[in-house]
Parts: sequence; structure tokens; C-alpha cells
Amino acid sequence: MKSIIYSALTIFFLLSLLPSYSQESLTARQIIDKADKNMQGESSISTMTMTVRRPTWERTIGFKNWGKGHDLALTLVTEPAREKGQTFLKRGNDMWNYIPSIGRLIKLPPSMMSQGWMGSDYTNDDILNESSMVLDYNQELLGTEEFGGFQCYKISLVPLEESNIVWGKIITWVSQVDVLFLKSEYYDENQSLVRTETAGDIKIMDGRKIPTRIEILPADEPQNQTIVTIQSIDFDVKLDDNFFSQQNMKSVK
Repeated sequence: MKSIIYSALTIFFLLSLLPSYSQESLTARQIIDKADKNMQGESSISTMTMTVRRPTWERTIGFKNWGKGHDLALTLVTEPAREKGQTFLKRGNDMWNYIPSIGRLIKLPPSMMSQGWMGSDYTNDDILNESSMVLDYNQELLGTEEFGGFQCYKISLVPLEESNIVWGKIITWVSQVDVLFLKSEYYDENQSLVRTETAGDIKIMDGRKIPTRIEILPADEPQNQTIVTIQSIDFDVKLDDNFFSQQNMKSVK
């Protein structure tokens, strides 16, 4: 019996000396890719609310989003009543906005990607998911740091010269255990902080552990705040590319 216990302990000790595959062995690019896939999947359908807070007013916008990779996205505004039915479509680098109250389809120029979506601190680029943190940036691991009680990777993302990115740099904190984006700082081309985004209220949704509450604070107007809450999300759903069409913008529900 003693020999069996001794053998088991010996094997355990020897195994502990072997190099193991862990999150620590991942490169900065692999960490960002894994975190991105944890939140996006190959495709997804989600319902969310966005609360925009200003010193003198507050309003909530409800929307539903269909996404497939980083090239296809369709967003439908479900509330408030005066904006209900408005849709936004992205196909590759082309983006459109359909306004049912006037029956008009507007193509959004690249210059509008940095503008606030629906009057919030989120940009059109954020909502329509124009850029990819994996493909459009150089990633560099700066080290590790604790945030919100989680040990995180601290990673710098600098856009590639050929990419059409509105940011000059992003610094992001990704949890080591679950590989989730928990905090991101967005800088302009002059390396000045523009806004800080934090994520929390981690829950299991469609079998995945994800943050369901995202808060954005603009650096130059700290009294402003935008909070996005994920109410439901289904990952890796079957979505045909033809679903993301101008025609469907007018009828999607």
C-alpha cells in the first residue's frame, strides 16, 4: 500500500515539473483573440438596453443586434417609441442607417464612425463593430495588474497603419482566468485619454461566462455616463449573409 502511495506521489511530483499549457503561455494576440471570441462567438443575436445619463437628463434605448464576425452587423432600435424601428446595417466597410419615420436610407461616411451612437458615449464603430482588435491592431503584453478583484493581463493595442481606426491606442485589462475584457482605455491620435470602459456583473449566458454590464465614462466630461446592459444573447446561431441586407433593414423585427 505504501509503495502505491509513494508511486502516486512521485508521478504527481514529476507531472508538476512538466511545462503545462496555461493562459500565461498565450501571446498578447492570442489573449485578445480568445477574449474577443468569448464575447462575440462566430455569430450572435442579442437584446440590450443602453442608458444615457447627463447632468440634466437621462434616457434609455432598447435595441436588438445580429452579428456575424466583424463584417456583418444589423441593429434594430426597439425603444423609445419615437425611434422604434430605426435600423443600422454594416457590410464590410459600408454602413447604412434606415429611418422609418421619413422612409429614408442613409449611407454613413467613415467620418461618422467616431460620432456618438444615438446621442450616447458609444460610437457608431462600437455598435456596428467595425474594427477587429485582433486583425486591425498590433498587440503588446505590458504585464499583469489587478482590476476589480481579478488578476488581469494588461495589453496595449496600436492600430495598424493600413487600418481605418478612430483610436490612436487602446489599453485593455483582460482577466487571466476567464479571459474577459474588464477594462479598456481609449486614446486619440495625440495619446490623450478619450474614454474609459469598464465591464462587470458577470453572468452565464447561453453557456458562456460574460460581463453583462458595460459602463463608459468620457474623460473630458466625467459627469456623463453610458451604461449598456445585455439582457439576452445567443451565440453561434445560424445567420445567412443575405440576412444583412438593405431590404431587411426595413422589415426586421
